[in-house]
Amino acid sequence: MEIKRSGSQASQKGPKEHFTGAVRIDPLFTSIPPARTGGAYVTFEPCARSDWHTHPLGQTLIVTSGCGLHQRWGGPIEEIRPGDVVTVGPDEKHWHGAGPTTAMTHIAIQESLDGKVVEWLEKVTDEQYKGSV
Repeated sequence: MEIKRSGSQASQKGPKEHFTGAVRIDPLFTSIPPARTGGAYVTFEPCARSDWHTHPLGQTLIVTSGCGLHQRWGGPIEEIRPGDVVTVGPDEKHWHGAGPTTAMTHIAIQESLDGKVVEWLEKVTDEQYKGSV
């Protein structure tokens, strides 16, 4: 058994090559093999968002504060709020982030497949973010 104390892991900035705007990632856990699950708090400042991406085994997002946006490729932009749980299927192309005026924090949980948890794709354009494309 292991207890990771709050504040014992350093926060990281979401890298610009995978995020638009100010994003903070606070690691929560990485499982010990053979388990393969990891999780983090991710906070997006207003208008901040991830790039389009997929996860080989899917992802679960649990919104903890603020108001955010989520979109699956080809689907509508959907608003997400505290208490909402978003389930993304394996290899489902999507993005998520904050709304235009409010920050949003979620817990992101995903499993690795052969050591890989995410496949980063293209940027979400401002037009896509605003829903005008």
